[in-house]
Amino acid sequence: MKVLVVGGGGREHALCWKISKSPLVTSLFCAPGNVGISKNATCVDIKVTDIESLVRFAKAEEIELTIVGPEVPLSLGIVDRFQEENLNIFGPNQAAAEIESSKAFSKNLMKKYDIPTAFFSTFDNYNDAVNWVKEVKPPLVIKADGLAAGKGVIICHTEDEALSILDDIMNSKIFGDSGNCVVIEEFLEGEEVSFIAFTDGENVIPLESSQDHKALLDGDEGPNTGGMGAYSPAPVLTPELHDIIMNKVMIPTVKAMKEEGREYKGILYAGLMIKESDIKVLEFNCRFGDPEAQPLLMRMRSDIIPLMRTISSGGVAEGEIQWYDEASVCVVMASKGYPGDYKKGFPIHRIDEVNSMDGIFVFHSGTARDDGNIVANGGRVLGVTALGHTIPDAMNAAYKAVGHIDNELLYYRTDIGKKSLKYI
Repeated sequence: MKVLVVGGGGREHALCWKISKSPLVTSLFCAPGNVGISKNATCVDIKVTDIESLVRFAKAEEIELTIVGPEVPLSLGIVDRFQEENLNIFGPNQAAAEIESSKAFSKNLMKKYDIPTAFFSTFDNYNDAVNWVKEVKPPLVIKADGLAAGKGVIICHTEDEALSILDDIMNSKIFGDSGNCVVIEEFLEGEEVSFIAFTDGENVIPLESSQDHKALLDGDEGPNTGGMGAYSPAPVLTPELHDIIMNKVMIPTVKAMKEEGREYKGILYAGLMIKESDIKVLEFNCRFGDPEAQPLLMRMRSDIIPLMRTISSGGVAEGEIQWYDEASVCVVMASKGYPGDYKKGFPIHRIDEVNSMDGIFVFHSGTARDDGNIVANGGRVLGVTALGHTIPDAMNAAYKAVGHIDNELLYYRTDIGKKSLKYI
């Protein structure tokens, strides 16, 4: 079958890497793709937001399944448009994707259906938001309502900090129209976990557990990013907690979306805060996490295509996903200065050498080719991902590989996976 993947980041490289191994796939395309993806798929120069061109390409090439990686085209209604043309596409439609594209919608959904989440309030008026902050008192978390590439969530420890962030988001528009409305919620303590599942709109098939590291600096310090690394499995998520999450979060959310007339099909990702046996939802995403997709897909034994094809064609998702026993760790190498201003165009060497290492794969996020060289072309540049018998083994392998690529213009955290060690 012919398959098209929409996107061009590390998540999409991981998807293309995994999909290319399926015996069901005869041709694989990726739009727009990147340098790394070009080794697994034919890259097509179409932007993820150019939905009409993507539709035309899928029709011309007789694509049998399109898989959408990033959230932006989902929020723009790419699934609805493809379905209008009777083209099979994997992902939630525009109404269902609002679970990520509007944090206010998501929080109100959780409140209505008693899905556990932090105490919150939403505001589209700056003065009302300021008055609420002064009344409730920090620490608080302020979130831009719309999409902000993983950077629209700010923890505020003081009132002055919270008021300054509100001014930045609502008045200075640092996130554009995504900040026309904000969600302000209580600050939750605990450990974050990513819980990702396939759903056909009724049945929920969970993936293995994973844990993202969103903060820029070691020890979860510094500003939020799109993700500086991830590992799987996450031992904080015990079998007992897994069952609680399925029964109190994932299944109720899928049912709630159907009740709201927004039947949800595709990947549902819950970002959770866990403190002992208490679980609360921080956010929902409507796609694979990045960088969680990298370690998860390296660990996945099952062919991913049959499940995606079944869900996209309106079938019933059944069975369990099979996994390799090994652990996996992904270390993101980012351009220094990210998530602020950073340089582009500097060369990166020895990637092929690292890919030849046993149990290692380098997923490209923000790369390009210039005069025959691979160069940095984004904030998050590479996701160096390793398999190991245990999480410490995978950590050691990943950081050994990172050392081979080390570049003075690249930055990476040195503690990806460290949180797991207390459970081992």
